[in-house]
Amino acid sequence: MQNLQKQFILALLAYAGQREADLEQVCKQSGLNHKALLTDTQTAISNQQVEQLWKNLSHQCHDPLFGLHFGESMQLAALGVVGQVILTSSTVGEALTNAGTLIGLLTDLFSLQLEHGPQQFTLHLIADPKKQESIPFTYRHLAEYLMVFTVHELDGLLLQRIRPVSVQMPYAISEPSKYARVFRCPVQPRQPGFSLAFSNTYLNQPIISANYALQNHLLQQINGLVKEAKEEGPLQTRIFNYLLTNSYLYAMSLEAVAANFNVSPRTLQRKLKEEGVSFLQIVDEVRQKLAVHYLTSGNYQIKEVSYILGYNEQSAFIRAFKRWTGKTPTDFLNQADSKATQARS
Repeated sequence: MQNLQKQFILALLAYAGQREADLEQVCKQSGLNHKALLTDTQTAISNQQVEQLWKNLSHQCHDPLFGLHFGESMQLAALGVVGQVILTSSTVGEALTNAGTLIGLLTDLFSLQLEHGPQQFTLHLIADPKKQESIPFTYRHLAEYLMVFTVHELDGLLLQRIRPVSVQMPYAISEPSKYARVFRCPVQPRQPGFSLAFSNTYLNQPIISANYALQNHLLQQINGLVKEAKEEGPLQTRIFNYLLTNSYLYAMSLEAVAANFNVSPRTLQRKLKEEGVSFLQIVDEVRQKLAVHYLTSGNYQIKEVSYILGYNEQSAFIRAFKRWTGKTPTDFLNQADSKATQARS
């Protein structure tokens, strides 16, 4: 457990570092050696140290919903378990089952149970009642992290954005609108336990966008779109190339990109502003390049391109495409086909 747990702790600290927390101070307050965490693979971490870490990070970042926000920002790849889940799974249901077994490698506080029903399937996060009482900060923050992480990482298994049917938690929540935004549906408080319910339509769908073969295929296809740039070149060009070459993770957040460039989100935004561009403008340019590329390749339908690029609704993608090109995707393809026909004749 220690190896995966340590990876998780390092990811937790990296996220806090993005939010400009004093990591050395937090570790010291939590009874952890910051340098040893980075260099010593055998460093043991107790439940009480993890408990203090959650508490101190939440306090220093002035964020009582720290676990919720951490789950929203973190990607499965950060834990190094993508291969273990994907290589042993062919459907979403199998991936969830296999991912549930990995929770035991991360923590002994929770286990995951999958319940099948006629219309929906439900994931129950089961807490050890004795440990729950002794480490209350870990109980709440880690539970919210695991639940949000599950919802957002399901996006990476399919070419669509997942919405739960219902989300339940066993305690009162102070900011319902934030929970609803993160989970994409209202959260029901004061319920018997933690649960996430999803439509059965997801369960047997084959894993697509988190599949290594598709990732490699996408990467090979977009190599020609990468802009020439030196390591010390404009930040906007380096971010453009980073987003492009990680396009299979279509929901790349500002926080995730900032972490890759070892700066805080605020610093990244400031540096881009100095170059006369915003992060959203770069994301928009990447989406435009990829949209045209995928459509003209003839390998993807409009609906698939919409999902690959992270649009919740196909109509939103169509509006964006018309803004970029002055045409709808259908009109664009019809015009391209017409030109190809004329060229052949």
